[in-house]
Amino acid sequence: MNRYSLTRKFSLALAVCAAFGTTSALADIKIGINVPLTGFAAADGNSALTGAQLAVEKANASGGINGEKIDLIVYDDQASPKDAIPAATKLTEKDEVVGAVSGSYSASTRAAASVFQNAKVPYVVAYSIDPSVTRTGDYMFRVSSMGEVQGRAGAKLVDNLGKKRVVLVTLKNDFGQALANGFKDAAQKFDLNIVNEYEYGIKDRQFGPLIAKVKSDNPEVIYASGYFFNAGPLVSQMRAAGITAPIIGQEGYDSDKFIEIAGPAAEGTLVTTSLDRESASPVTQAFLKDFRAKAGFGADMVAASTYSAMSILIEGLKKTGGKGGAELRDAIASGSYEMPIGKLEFNDLHEVNKDVQVQTIKNGYWARHSVIHDPVLLAAPTKDSK
Repeated sequence: MNRYSLTRKFSLALAVCAAFGTTSALADIKIGINVPLTGFAAADGNSALTGAQLAVEKANASGGINGEKIDLIVYDDQASPKDAIPAATKLTEKDEVVGAVSGSYSASTRAAASVFQNAKVPYVVAYSIDPSVTRTGDYMFRVSSMGEVQGRAGAKLVDNLGKKRVVLVTLKNDFGQALANGFKDAAQKFDLNIVNEYEYGIKDRQFGPLIAKVKSDNPEVIYASGYFFNAGPLVSQMRAAGITAPIIGQEGYDSDKFIEIAGPAAEGTLVTTSLDRESASPVTQAFLKDFRAKAGFGADMVAASTYSAMSILIEGLKKTGGKGGAELRDAIASGSYEMPIGKLEFNDLHEVNKDVQVQTIKNGYWARHSVIHDPVLLAAPTKDSK
């Protein structure tokens, strides 16, 4: 056989190997995210996706996973269970991702969780607070504090303010109910007097009758759950009605959109959240700077939590060399992480224990108010707890 024939056969062999992906350097590590990019939660979804993309870009710029690029596959779930389930199914069956992140709300995350659990694909949840998510199975992880934990922090904040007479304004969904349940549980410990509780729907934007009742109750403080698109009109209308009592919101308020919608009425609102924009942590400050450079607007809790969830998933993949399944699950579970939302470690239920940050609006901007530190009160549930 002449030299030309040998060279030609060798070249053909290389081409076949490349075509069938036998050269590992050509492979991508596929990870997924379900996130609301359209519908009522689109603003949060855009912020969450930008945070996730930033984490992936940072990892790829530093070599990816053993030199292999991370490929982020995105599905819009519209914060809806009916869209989250097919999105999760596509990610696990069609795209065959090794891991995934929820950048979405509680209802859609809860629906998707069982799909990932059944497929044995680790699922790191950014900011869904529904208690059932981690109890779906051992492939679930959550980087935010559960709703009940955040509610207990709200009760401690009321006590720290020296107030006793409280009115609850509760969003009638999983998010609002979980917060209210936690608040009521801790209210007994701090001897708080819950004068009344009023509920409203997620589509509500006009609160006249509700506000009239709150005003007649004359509370010392108001604990009002909601998302920025509810909370903005609610707070604005309360202040316009002459209610001057402090208003305590939660992570759903944590967006520049809240300040934009509420306007001057936002001033002084207290928000329990995961992100301390005045943190001395270099990790937090680097994230805030990098996010603004990428997005063109300031980071919020949603962005910071989703960035953290994606970064934790990537760190797990670095430990396993890109392998998924039980090996990735165990790698994530055993890690200790320095993230923009704090130092995180997972307990046996794959929940985190951490302080709750209290932000306030001062001169139209977010500022640190205080930190709720109480390891017993804020303890995340474990496998043995109810």
